[in-house]
Amino acid sequence: MDSMSSLKQTLKSDLTAAMKAKDELVVSTLRMALSAVTTAEVAGSESVELSDAQVLAVLQAESKKRAEAAEAFASAGRADSADKERAEAAVLARYLPAAVGDDELAAIVAEEVAAAGDAGMKAMGAVVKAVRERAAGADGGKVAAMVKAALG
Repeated sequence: MDSMSSLKQTLKSDLTAAMKAKDELVVSTLRMALSAVTTAEVAGSESVELSDAQVLAVLQAESKKRAEAAEAFASAGRADSADKERAEAAVLARYLPAAVGDDELAAIVAEEVAAAGDAGMKAMGAVVKAVRERAAGADGGKVAAMVKAALG
């Protein structure tokens, strides 16, 4: 188990620090995140040790869940629950790469569409994949919509 990813190790050490500081929000959020990582590690036919990139993908998924739950709670008039979800998302955001701005994302999409040449919509999958690799942390739906508009 000494091959643990550095991101997972960071989460564990930050959890220990938060427990010592009695920071209940951070403790509960990091426990949830580590639980999600562990679930992902044992999800297949045999357990695996996730790489930093895979741990990051789990954290991004958990962060997205928090944002969606906050939106649902807010629209249902449950501000206290929405605030808790937003606070958890903020804790997770510390471990995620900074989101790419719309202008920068549009520039990356334009470069990748140009690199794909004149393939049209057939190139969409390859272009989306290339853009997501370059713009780590970008929203997949937004990337797909921008690529579709650029190719369309």
